[in-house]
Amino acid sequence: MQYPYIMKRISHGKDRGSLSWMPELGRMRGPLYLAIAEQIAADVAAGRLPAGTRLPPQRALAAALGIDFTTVSRAYNEARRRGSIEGRVGQGTYVRARPRGVGSSSPAGLVDMSMNLPPLFDDPPLAERMWGDIADLQHEQGLALLMRYQPVGGARQDRAAGATWLKPRLGEVSPERVLVCPGAQGALLATLGLLATKGDRICAEALAYPGLRSVAAYLGIDVLRVAMDEWGLVPEAFEAACLEHRPKVLYCNPTLHNPTTATLPLKRREAIVAIARRHSVAIIEDDAYGALPAAPVPPLAALAPDIVHHVAGLAKCLSPALRIAYLVVPDSTAAVRLESAIRATAGMASPLSAAIATRWVEDGTAQAVLAAIRSEAGRRQQMVADRLPDADVLADREGFHLWLRLPPQWSRGEFTARLRALGVNVVASDAFALSDPPEAVRLGLGAPETRAELQRSLDVISDLLARSPAALSLVV
Repeated sequence: MQYPYIMKRISHGKDRGSLSWMPELGRMRGPLYLAIAEQIAADVAAGRLPAGTRLPPQRALAAALGIDFTTVSRAYNEARRRGSIEGRVGQGTYVRARPRGVGSSSPAGLVDMSMNLPPLFDDPPLAERMWGDIADLQHEQGLALLMRYQPVGGARQDRAAGATWLKPRLGEVSPERVLVCPGAQGALLATLGLLATKGDRICAEALAYPGLRSVAAYLGIDVLRVAMDEWGLVPEAFEAACLEHRPKVLYCNPTLHNPTTATLPLKRREAIVAIARRHSVAIIEDDAYGALPAAPVPPLAALAPDIVHHVAGLAKCLSPALRIAYLVVPDSTAAVRLESAIRATAGMASPLSAAIATRWVEDGTAQAVLAAIRSEAGRRQQMVADRLPDADVLADREGFHLWLRLPPQWSRGEFTARLRALGVNVVASDAFALSDPPEAVRLGLGAPETRAELQRSLDVISDLLARSPAALSLVV
């Protein structure tokens, strides 16, 4: 029902009584509870309701306004859903503190571009939609979501959501082949621990994800370096390693490779699959960035589902906070074995995180977030092109990191040290190289919270690249 009404803030003495706040609603039409929620949000934004302010009890506010208690209750629930206020058990309702920035700048002002995070997008309605979906889980699943374990490998609905999310890349996948894991690192630990044992050898790109190196070291597994070029892993080098070392597993990151941004062409993928089959090598495909390209090259798991374990984390394409990854395995037998590995290493993925991911996938929020990340990544890549036009940069417009190969006058150690002194942190190639680190660094474009912050960082990097380290030294 629509209500025309006029209300004014009661600001003095007996009219206001003991109430700490009253809405100033002005003349408008619409549901009264929404008008009250809007006024709360407006007063919070304007500073009239500072963080920590206690709002009037619902019954007291309803009595002061001469309206039904349920209207105020709905208004408070709506404001809570939007993140404006929070209820504290036994204490009342309070204005929430504004969220602080997460990720980029340290208290000392350091911009940490060493982290590879999806960029923050400027879309308040979408952010509100994400939080609204989370709030709605309370009404849909109730206390059981918070107070019950879920099956190892994920509940049926969550596994089906994973299959839906991966369908644009992998085609139809049975939910029985999809396991819900506690992040990509958890999936990698369980899978590598299943496919190889202490003393075994596996292959990986010469520049490999540091998390793979740490898991292999923990399990006592040797990682063999396979040569790369501008297109990624070289098939002939992989076959040579198979002939000489008989590895159990190939680990690779074929799409928007971390750190070089290379994407393996289809013919190379087909060649790698053929080599793996000839030498009975299982493949772990880390597809952390696979959702980002609008027209992706078919994943290895689509070409050879019988030998590929496909790890599709949500951290880079949806939300690092969820710590959820979908692991697609070759068959039901592998699924049972991996469930045992997940139980032994992590117990299960967080039911709450899995439920949020499922909700976002089912109602289209996940696709909207992915589109927003893609759009913001494209804008940030254009900033790189504008500010580092002469640098030796490997980048992909659909990703949000880049690989900067340094000019001859700079070593990676001195360059990173100088940058840090200037307030910018990047990661040197040593973190990725299995041997012989090149003189290069990786930059995470999503870590700076704003484009302005990224612009300042890129200007610092551009200026430093143009200078000689000798000109910056002062030794007396």
